[in-house]
Amino acid sequence: MAGTLRKWLVSVALTGGAASACTEPALRGIAIDPPRAAPALAVTRDDGTAFDLARERGKVVLLFFGYTHCPDVCPTTLADWSKVRRALGADSARVRFVFVSVDPARDTPQLAQQYAAQFHASFIGLSPDTLDLPAIQYAFGVTSARETGTSATGYLVSHASQSFLVAPDGALRVMYSFGARVDDIVADVRQVLR
Repeated sequence: MAGTLRKWLVSVALTGGAASACTEPALRGIAIDPPRAAPALAVTRDDGTAFDLARERGKVVLLFFGYTHCPDVCPTTLADWSKVRRALGADSARVRFVFVSVDPARDTPQLAQQYAAQFHASFIGLSPDTLDLPAIQYAFGVTSARETGTSATGYLVSHASQSFLVAPDGALRVMYSFGARVDDIVADVRQVLR
């Protein structure tokens, strides 16, 4: 009996070890666990066509909410995305980089697209309608608020600084704090593309 129990324990230990070795490596960003379906995001683009997040299935979507007059967080985040895109090489064709303005009063769809394209021509810039923006922000759990600026800058907009990774199956999988390492984002994108 003791020999049978010992064999069973060894078998369980070996099986458990094999199962652990086969698990996916941990995501480096802040994992959204369990993953949940990404909220709806359908916005008319600068050329009159529609961007619909639901139609991006099969691709990874990196999503960030900001504004074109932002002095720090937005240009830094999009510059980092440019590095992510370059590091991904051929895999970047399976990734959408999407900037969503939280300042539609100033950021027309054309301006949002021009701003995003400064960082790479493939980047998508969107500016939702003023009436639609609160519901979009609420669905993603992000906020923004106007603040007094200088006469030179006009008003500023304080806004959430995290970005999101939407997996090819349409699930929100990862959130990144401002300043997340480029290598970490690249590793996570490659993992979810597998």
